[in-house]
Amino acid sequence: MAMSQSNIPPESGSDTETPSLKLAKEYLSLGGRRRSKIDDNITSVRQWEEDPPEAERFWQERVETLSKDKRKQVKDFLPTINTP
Repeated sequence: MAMSQSNIPPESGSDTETPSLKLAKEYLSLGGRRRSKIDDNITSVRQWEEDPPEAERFWQERVETLSKDKRKQVKDFLPTINTP
């Protein structure tokens, strides 16, 4: 299986990060395992393995509670399962 690509900009600085990028980075830093799938500009999330409890709690409390549009923005920053 090919390595997942990350949608997180490599040179992101904290002063220029969007709230969505910050949430995605924090989720991933907690060991989050969800991956985005982008097809025809429709973003969905795939999860084959359970998240560590801290990452799952973060996702449920900080991401799932967002509006649909803001939640999509966070998902867009997750590593993708799409091939380049």
